[in-house]
Amino acid sequence: MMPLAQRVETLARTRPTEIAFHGDGEALCWRDYAQRADYLAARLLSAGLKRGERVAVLLPDGPGVHIAYLACEKAGLIVMGIGPRAGPDEVRHLIRRSGARALLSGRMHRGLDLSALCAELRREGHPLAFEFRAEAGLGAEDGLVQADQTMPLPEPARALASDEIFLLNSTSGTTGLPKCVAHDQDRWFAFHEPATRNAELGPEDIFLSALPAPFGFGLWTAHFTPTLLGIPCVVPAAFSPEAVLRAIAHHRVTVLAAVSTQFILMLESPAFATADLSSLRILFTGGEAVPFERAAAFEERSGAAVLQFYGSNEAGALSGTTTRDTREKRLRTAGRPIANMNVRLFDDSGADVTAGGRGQPGCRGPQISRGYWDDDAANTELFRKDGWMLTGDIAEIDADGYLSIVGRTADIIIRGGKNLSGPAIEAEAQTHPSIRLAAAVAMPDPIFGERVCLFVETNDGSSLALADLKAHLAARGVSKEWWPERLVIKELLPLSSGGKVAKGVLRAEARELPAL
Repeated sequence: MMPLAQRVETLARTRPTEIAFHGDGEALCWRDYAQRADYLAARLLSAGLKRGERVAVLLPDGPGVHIAYLACEKAGLIVMGIGPRAGPDEVRHLIRRSGARALLSGRMHRGLDLSALCAELRREGHPLAFEFRAEAGLGAEDGLVQADQTMPLPEPARALASDEIFLLNSTSGTTGLPKCVAHDQDRWFAFHEPATRNAELGPEDIFLSALPAPFGFGLWTAHFTPTLLGIPCVVPAAFSPEAVLRAIAHHRVTVLAAVSTQFILMLESPAFATADLSSLRILFTGGEAVPFERAAAFEERSGAAVLQFYGSNEAGALSGTTTRDTREKRLRTAGRPIANMNVRLFDDSGADVTAGGRGQPGCRGPQISRGYWDDDAANTELFRKDGWMLTGDIAEIDADGYLSIVGRTADIIIRGGKNLSGPAIEAEAQTHPSIRLAAAVAMPDPIFGERVCLFVETNDGSSLALADLKAHLAARGVSKEWWPERLVIKELLPLSSGGKVAKGVLRAEARELPAL
């Protein structure tokens, strides 16, 4: 299929002054989108980067991050997309893990001096050779996207094809620091098809994507689908319920993309009662369990239909709800499986139990990713030997063919749509000198879906305050999202018959704790 850069060039030529992105301070037309990407690509190439090398991109959300991704595509470079909320340890890890040769960023990130970080990595022998500072977020006044006649524009043959890896992004698995998922563009073109069909998208729509750009939900709702449709996308620099409500009214947004936590915060905002949402017809949500009552309230108060997909960063979409489904099916199930994803359910022995059973979803189709970058061990867990990709959830399919998620096999906590590794949180917590043993589990939350609840045994029964543990984690550079939000000290953690911590017992206890 035609790569995204070629689609942008077509729009820049045929509809140059129409808007591609509305940012917080600037509207970016198709012509300027293409030109700024060209000029940035020329600067990347002038540094001597070779085709296929990785460029770590750490920018705030907004039009600039999409310019950066497009520029790398044109220059034949692979993006290592780092989310704007990543903590210092995660930034270091992703640059190291991807083998990035260049960093495109501002000077500071959440208190981290990125120039100092680059120097540190180079002292360690990392091949990070080039730094590009986007001090103005790649806006019109940023020197990186201004014409320089001494730098030739990239030749078309240099650009990445749609079936080549163009981007790596991070995902939290069951252990350790994030892994890097490898994406080609073809998988997102395949995702675009059911999204367009399910929501009846068309040339009159206007998107607002409240998701961080590097992640799957943000990629298809901001970087791909609006461009493939040739329509504008509103991309706020940071999520605020009030700002998103104002933007919907101002830009006459018809399609909103937001995780459950975000639309619930919008519902709870006093501004919701007076917001003009008359243009809004679709809310795409997902990333965690969608609470029926809140989703129904959003529909009733906004007039928009709530749709969701079930899937993952690795697998793409396995199923989805549509505008033709009843409210019960749209909000209580994850929709019917997408035919060409060949969804199957497998039991613990690996047997196919799709017909009338309950099991772990697996898929094999055009939306699946290339797996994990340079990580054979992780890919062995992700893919069965026969090629089916597994999701780590437990699902069932009802008599009408609708899929529902009923549990998880993976030891993860889904907070605000982001997967957090329970074992990784435990490992960091156990570096505190007072903690002998820790177990991180999900506790239900009406806003975020789940929060991190940490049960601990302390050394000699000593006391420990949650604030002290958070200060310890902050000093270690641990991402704030990994910090426990409730701390429960127990004399002994319960153990299973196999000698492991009985997390099922702790999850049940966490469900009974009062909400934060």
